[in-house]
Amino acid sequence: MTISLTEVQGLLDAAAPDLDTHQRLSGPVPWRRQLVPELREAGLTGRGGAGFPVWRKLSVVAQGRSAVVIGNGAEGEPASSKDETLLLRAPHLVLDGLQLAAEAVRAAGAYLYVPAGPVSESVRAALAERVARNWDAIPVAVVHSPEGFLSGQESAVVAAIEGRPAVPADRLELTVRSGVRGRPTLVQNVETLAHIAQIARYGAGWFRRRGTAAEPGTFLVTVSGAVRTPGVHEVAIGTPLDAVLALAGGPSADLRAVLVGGYHGTWVPAANVGISLSRNELGAIGGSPGAGVAVALDTDHCGLSAAADVVGYLAGQSARQCGPCLNGLPAMARALRTLAAGESTPDVPGRVGWLADLVDGRGACHHPDGAARFVRSTLAVFGDEVAWHLRGECAARRKK
Repeated sequence: MTISLTEVQGLLDAAAPDLDTHQRLSGPVPWRRQLVPELREAGLTGRGGAGFPVWRKLSVVAQGRSAVVIGNGAEGEPASSKDETLLLRAPHLVLDGLQLAAEAVRAAGAYLYVPAGPVSESVRAALAERVARNWDAIPVAVVHSPEGFLSGQESAVVAAIEGRPAVPADRLELTVRSGVRGRPTLVQNVETLAHIAQIARYGAGWFRRRGTAAEPGTFLVTVSGAVRTPGVHEVAIGTPLDAVLALAGGPSADLRAVLVGGYHGTWVPAANVGISLSRNELGAIGGSPGAGVAVALDTDHCGLSAAADVVGYLAGQSARQCGPCLNGLPAMARALRTLAAGESTPDVPGRVGWLADLVDGRGACHHPDGAARFVRSTLAVFGDEVAWHLRGECAARRKK
């Protein structure tokens, strides 16, 4: 079946409720394609947050024997629903990508790691269709991801597949063991797998028609907060943030800032919402698109209070396997909450920043690093609010 490039423009355009519709929209799986060179030419990077070149991960795993491939749909980020949306609307596209990646690394086993409930039901129904049609080359086992911010971290995924608690391995452990039961293991976010399926069908040139030369392609972004119609949208990398907010109906009130990248992300002040959502531009302010999250905060809400809620959540979600998580994050959360409540002394903002520096780079995993990045962004973007709160006042409360 020949597919016109104009028929399918992106991931969400390939939404299909069943295998027949999926085949009609997307065509057969292009087996035995030289996938790794195609992905290298396409410039696809992981859409789970880290942004690592996909071809490189496949190349490394393909060098071993009896590899394992895991589709990661855990989505522990509270502000994100992109993976859930994709798995509910286009499960076959994700499963095609999982099979193609498995073929490319000569995998002996494949897993789909997703939360229990509607998402699991969606993928199980899709898998049942594929088994009935003998569609797949490699059987896929579904493993449920527990709730939790860290459950989708790569080493936590491997632990869960092995039947252990889904917490990240510490950095020392990662140097002495690799993958599921010591086997080469490829863990890819489900959105990344869906992109693999489309690149295999339509080619690297098609993929590069959107995005930037340095960062090609599209990504899914969950837009929420002070917007008129929250939801998940697919946009080209490099799209201005204000254009992404417009897809969600635009701001529902005057904006104070937008959180980009999720709870390990950074704040973008309202005056800078014309910034492009790319690693290049966001990197200039210490941020990145992350897992594709944009949370709009309006002027009716206090930025410090919103940030204190996030840091309190992050402190509660730690794996509790090192001092920075066990002690540092709760201390940072308490200090920021005191500042947000207007009960702090002038030394508290400095103490919050000092705690961020103290935990950064010293954790067993990267959770403290992400929390520290978020806290530094909070102090930088809401510096005027810090001054208000030190006087026992709050700009948001005064407005009301």
